[in-house]
Amino acid sequence: MTGRRPLLRAIFESAVAAAHPDVILGAHLRPLPKGKVICLAAGKAAAAMAAAAERHYLDALGLEPSRLTGIATTRHGHGVPTRRIKLVEAGHPMPDQAGLQAAEQTLELAQQAQACDLLLVLLSGGGSANWIAPAEGVSFAQKQQVTRALLRSGAPIGEINTVRKHLSRIKGGRLARAGQRAEIVTLAISDVPHDDPSAIASGPTVPDPTTLADARAIVAKYGLEVGDAIRRALADPANESCKQGDEAFARAHFELIARPRASLDAAVKLASDAGYAIVDLGADLEGEAREVAAEHARLALKARTDGQRVAIVSGGELTVTVRGTGRGGPNQEYALALAALLKDTSGISALAGDTDGADGGAGSASDPAGAVIDNITFAKMKSLGLDARAYLDNNDATGFFTATGDLLQTGPTLTNVNDIRVILVDRV
Repeated sequence: MTGRRPLLRAIFESAVAAAHPDVILGAHLRPLPKGKVICLAAGKAAAAMAAAAERHYLDALGLEPSRLTGIATTRHGHGVPTRRIKLVEAGHPMPDQAGLQAAEQTLELAQQAQACDLLLVLLSGGGSANWIAPAEGVSFAQKQQVTRALLRSGAPIGEINTVRKHLSRIKGGRLARAGQRAEIVTLAISDVPHDDPSAIASGPTVPDPTTLADARAIVAKYGLEVGDAIRRALADPANESCKQGDEAFARAHFELIARPRASLDAAVKLASDAGYAIVDLGADLEGEAREVAAEHARLALKARTDGQRVAIVSGGELTVTVRGTGRGGPNQEYALALAALLKDTSGISALAGDTDGADGGAGSASDPAGAVIDNITFAKMKSLGLDARAYLDNNDATGFFTATGDLLQTGPTLTNVNDIRVILVDRV
């Protein structure tokens, strides 16, 4: 790496480190119950969270191994060794058969929990896809189809999860209903804007404020093509999610143990320590990736014109409305849009990455986390004759950055607190 790339990478990695389960989980784990500890984990950090819980209960507290059980379902490639808690690697963003079976086993373990047991639910981003338990009358293939349509629609994650919660037997508080005899403690790593508990992994253990009517309205809003089975399910009162006051939550406790804001603060500190004035746009940004990039490019160009040395930082979760046939995710598309707008300007570099290590992609552990741009990128664009706008029109950010060599490759980070975007503006 050259120029500002080492600093950009260090800023990104500081944000990731602030939310790693090995750092944050132990302080939040509860004392030993009279009965068993039943650990149910889902999401991209699930395996790392489960392993940290095992170290706490088995090693630090000396729990008899037979009193610890559970299942952790994570994205393919995000697994780590566990001792007592079964590990399952499953599909994300598209659910697969492994996730289907793991969700059934998760519900079974919850139903077996007794009053003296601790049902320890460890959640992180990706849990919505990992735990797939279609509502009655909805097939697995139909659930996959509606998930695919939602992902391509450009809908923000909150709206996507509203639909998924009303087509599920585990989301929207239903896991709490299954395990309500036990004490339920949910520890969550937030990957959603504004840290809404009902949106993290689609809120399997908390009340859900959204309704079947909301889900139907979202399907209509985006003109989603869904089959009759999906329409019937979204009209069936039996599929309404669990609401505040439901007895399922009588012994349920929820705690956030990592927030996007804390990770963005770590990024801000490192950029500030490097001598940059900070333009902090917040940890909860949403919107179309290319449109947000256009606004951020405007800020960067103004700072450059004014002779300022600034770091423009932001978090949140952007979206892409897919119209082309290319590959990529919102961070790559954001970076591609920046490249198109900044290619004639020196002294500006940027990184956009997903803190879980995968930005869009097909669910492979080798998927890129995002992309980096700087003067080297702009020179490559010119020498290779690359038209950033044409790639943007085809939603092919991965193709573009493969050609320039600017994909951000981190591998699975074992956590997930949304995206980190940094633009560094230097005086030239």
